[in-house]
Amino acid sequence: MHSSHILHDFDHAISTLRGEVLSMAGKARHNLELAVQALLERNMELANAVIADDDEVDEHERHIDKLGMEILVRFHPVATDLRMVISSMKISMNLERVSDHATGIAKRARKMSSRQELQDATLIEPLYTMADQLLRDAISAYSEHDAALGAGLHARDKELDRMYKAVGATFGNRIEQANGRGQDYLHLILVTRSLERVGDLAVNIGEDVVFLEAARDLRHENHRALD
Repeated sequence: MHSSHILHDFDHAISTLRGEVLSMAGKARHNLELAVQALLERNMELANAVIADDDEVDEHERHIDKLGMEILVRFHPVATDLRMVISSMKISMNLERVSDHATGIAKRARKMSSRQELQDATLIEPLYTMADQLLRDAISAYSEHDAALGAGLHARDKELDRMYKAVGATFGNRIEQANGRGQDYLHLILVTRSLERVGDLAVNIGEDVVFLEAARDLRHENHRALD
């Protein structure tokens, strides 16, 4: 009976940890969506909401770390269960960084909204769409225990990198003929950098899912492939 109670408590703790990670993931992804919307629609109210909501994502990360440490200390998990705890804590760290990038975009949106509209801002939309798809699939890989989906993100991120370089180069050329809008183009360059980083963070989450589900460390495999 005692062992049965411990097993029930452990299953509940793991379920709570996974639920907290998925809740954090939904919030981080929503913050990114609203930040880009604030930029494109020149909506200062939305931008302010994203900046304020980043505290909630930070609190999720702290709670996940606390839950993970409690599971490690109380239950001493091994094998897949240990990988679940470690991966969940690492994924929460990457999600917190996604929300940080969303906050950065929102702050730039707030600054740009006080100036005349810049039509070239719409050039970031394809980058956002690609970054969001990668993030969505990274979250799905974790939620659905799908190592293959997680492993495939690295190759797909190359297209986002290509788009980032092309759009960044366009914005860089615009600065030279900006007619007083150079600061706005610099903001857009940094926004594209944030979206590119979101793709990298999605890849990190995918790699954590592969480690969780298949006990493979893709980080070094991917690095060797680049050599």
